[in-house]
Amino acid sequence: MKNAALNERKQQATPRGVGVMCSWFAARAENATLWDVEGNEYIDFAAGIAVLNTGHRHPKVIAAVTEQLAHFTHTAYQIVPYESYVALAERLNQRVPVNGPAKTAFFTTGAEAVENAVKIARASTGRHGIITFGGAFHGRTFMTMAMTGKVAPYKRDFGPMPAAVFHARYPVELRGISVDDAMASLDAIFSQDIAPQDVAAIVLEPVQGEGGFHIAPADFFQRLRECCDRHGILLIADEVQSGFARTGKLFAMEHYGVKADLITMAKSLAGGLPLSAVSGRAEIMDAPAPGGLGGTYAGNPLAIAAAHVVLDVIDEEQLCQRATQLGAELVEVLQQAQRALPAIAQIRARGSMVAVEFADANGQPNAELARSVQQHAMAQGLLLLTCGQHGNVIRFLYPLTIEETTFRRALTLLRQALEAQA
Repeated sequence: MKNAALNERKQQATPRGVGVMCSWFAARAENATLWDVEGNEYIDFAAGIAVLNTGHRHPKVIAAVTEQLAHFTHTAYQIVPYESYVALAERLNQRVPVNGPAKTAFFTTGAEAVENAVKIARASTGRHGIITFGGAFHGRTFMTMAMTGKVAPYKRDFGPMPAAVFHARYPVELRGISVDDAMASLDAIFSQDIAPQDVAAIVLEPVQGEGGFHIAPADFFQRLRECCDRHGILLIADEVQSGFARTGKLFAMEHYGVKADLITMAKSLAGGLPLSAVSGRAEIMDAPAPGGLGGTYAGNPLAIAAAHVVLDVIDEEQLCQRATQLGAELVEVLQQAQRALPAIAQIRARGSMVAVEFADANGQPNAELARSVQQHAMAQGLLLLTCGQHGNVIRFLYPLTIEETTFRRALTLLRQALEAQA
């Protein structure tokens, strides 16, 4: 097979709305390396958009899924339950950073987790309003599109969004948006759009994903927690991208002195298999009536089996510590490059959730430069992703299990891609 021929077939068989970044097609993968159908090799710093913190085809994931295949692949948990689902919920309940006893429900995608967190919040509070933030990404279903703080390409052309969703400003130092500004925008929503007593939840990413890896300041979370407690609003942390050791903690919320009421998770939870979850305070999770939560594939037994070993691998291979170590090494490379490339406007990092933002001489977002770095790296065999409101940010999402030699080679390729722009 050839990539060119496959691209022609893709054009004929699939719609243009499914945007595809790479012009090459995967044939196989191992840990942090991909090979295309023509045998070309790429170091994977995308990890399926933060899905593979434990790498491609981790041996323990393969073994767990293979073992489960010998028993059953599907029953629909709501019809015939299985112990592994309950056991995984018990494990997450012990580790999720919420106050008091916790409960967990499983779903399939990150968007499903966020939608169900909204359902749980509305059932628990009897309120309808949802507040999210500019630059947020919460999914592609209609409710999560409404919650996402970016129009193109996510909302454009799709008509009216669901009502009762409002966007506050997320604190972004580089854009001059302070914590005070963000809290003032929240007060403006309360005075102009919806009364606080009608708001069910405030939803935010501790580190914005698609929005550009902006890290929520600790003071911001403290003030949001106080605001929620004052008005009886639930605080929901969307950890779909930031969870499972990426930031140097199992959950990014562990970096803060406050706790959320509900936490959504997906992506790296099951080592490449589709699984998501909502965990939260037990009394809140119990608010929906029986039958109100679920889904045909929710908590698929193969994905559940994979998730059990993902938690084992994170602990056994000390991936939280490794995320901190690898992130520090990457930041050092970026800081060195910044001295010769003033277009690097800012480097942001929490563990191995690292991003670099590019701006022109006037301080305006420079998406062209970000694309140039990405393309140069790709030509040399390093797969990178862009993100941010203006597409001028490169984010780094390598597997935390990446081999030392592969990581060093990737850093060399990154240096060369950055030096080529100077």
